[in-house]
Amino acid sequence: MTHSSHDTAPPVVHVIGGGLAGSEAAWQIANAGIGVVLHEMRPLRTTDAHRTDSLAELVCSNSFRSDDAANNAVGLLHAELRRLNSLIMRSADANQVPAGGALAVDRDGFSAAVSAALAAHPNIDIRREEIAGLPPDDWRNVIVATGPLTSPALAEAIRGLSGEDALAFFDAIAPIVHRESINMEIAWFQSRYDKVGPGGTGADYINCPMTREQYEAFVDALLAGETADFKAWEQSTPYFDGCLPIEVMAARGRETLRHGPMKPVGLTNPRDPEVKPYAIVQLRQDNKLGTLYNIVGFQTKLKYGPQTQVLRMIPGLENAEFARLGGLHRNTFLNSPKLLDPQLRLKAEPRLRFAGQMTGCEGYVESAGIGLLAGLFAAADARGAALAPPPPTTALGALLGHITGGHIETVDAGPRSFQPMNINFGLFPPLAQAPTKKADGSRLRGNEKTIAKKQAMSARALADLDRWIASRPQSADAA
Repeated sequence: MTHSSHDTAPPVVHVIGGGLAGSEAAWQIANAGIGVVLHEMRPLRTTDAHRTDSLAELVCSNSFRSDDAANNAVGLLHAELRRLNSLIMRSADANQVPAGGALAVDRDGFSAAVSAALAAHPNIDIRREEIAGLPPDDWRNVIVATGPLTSPALAEAIRGLSGEDALAFFDAIAPIVHRESINMEIAWFQSRYDKVGPGGTGADYINCPMTREQYEAFVDALLAGETADFKAWEQSTPYFDGCLPIEVMAARGRETLRHGPMKPVGLTNPRDPEVKPYAIVQLRQDNKLGTLYNIVGFQTKLKYGPQTQVLRMIPGLENAEFARLGGLHRNTFLNSPKLLDPQLRLKAEPRLRFAGQMTGCEGYVESAGIGLLAGLFAAADARGAALAPPPPTTALGALLGHITGGHIETVDAGPRSFQPMNINFGLFPPLAQAPTKKADGSRLRGNEKTIAKKQAMSARALADLDRWIASRPQSADAA
């Protein structure tokens, strides 16, 4: 369903891009009582990575990662977004599938929920059209959330306006396997260390064990496999380390995969508990029905023929049928610390605000978080109000600080390289005083200190976020 302009409030903010960031931004603005026009170019113009015309389509994975708010930075970000009435988190929670300690979702159910909520909102006008080049001059309050797959015309216009080349990297997509084609006489269900997460049982991953000989043969085949060719303009584009193709990891050293996605720790083969597998491939549920599983961390740019052959070398996947094979797409992002102000506005043209992956945050939840902040800032601007950014002690504030460069100093020796980043505790200001004792008064030792420190940072973040929410103008929560 798409609204026509006559049944919305007069549009005040234009949001370009209907991915996770744009969808969340539009939701926040509309809930503040401001009219929104949400522009999405699909299906009129498609991309190399998307397969539907749904808003907030998930491309790379179906996982929102850890949901542990006390011990994990992304779990903390989940908690902060929920407190701010995030549509992305609400839709994720409603479409959750088991995934150990992670929050994973039914891909199609999730994007359908986001699309339906936006289409039903009286303040949102969804327009299926491409904004080629810069938005018209009379659009005075714009959020550009066109993601890593920004259309070339718009990317060129931004580049021309900022006088700064956008950086680019490759993002690889993991293959998805039909569950019924997995050989469960070899594979078994178990989460690492039997960890039980939201909606999970402690046995949420399918595990495929490898002997040393099988692992060595697999690495050889990976390294020999033919990969997709790069176009001339792609040759010098670096990868983002969090999404490296498996063949690139293997080329960095024969043991790299065993210390990455194939690490054999925290898992015991019930058929042979005495023998420790040399390596283990894990698959995670990809849809609510449990009929599809994605191979965790197995992004690849192998051509489809060699890719199928190599993946079927994995014990348990010898007869695997693939719902989707791995692929590769190019991502673009801004040198945000140089180009954007603390309110995510382009310094060269402040009517344009940016959000999502193109600002240099990495990950679905992070993109939604920056979209949420851009929406709140834009709504405040539309009302003629000022909204202070969330404190840097919060996950949202720490992520915003990374993007807008508050913590970065330019190195005299040469240009500083700004890289996309997932939320992590390294982005937060240190605690005024790190905890040293347990509740019973005894001293914290070893790893206990690290755990206590993370829990203290999380508790500080949520307390500071609550204070920030309470201090905002009341009209910021019109809905």
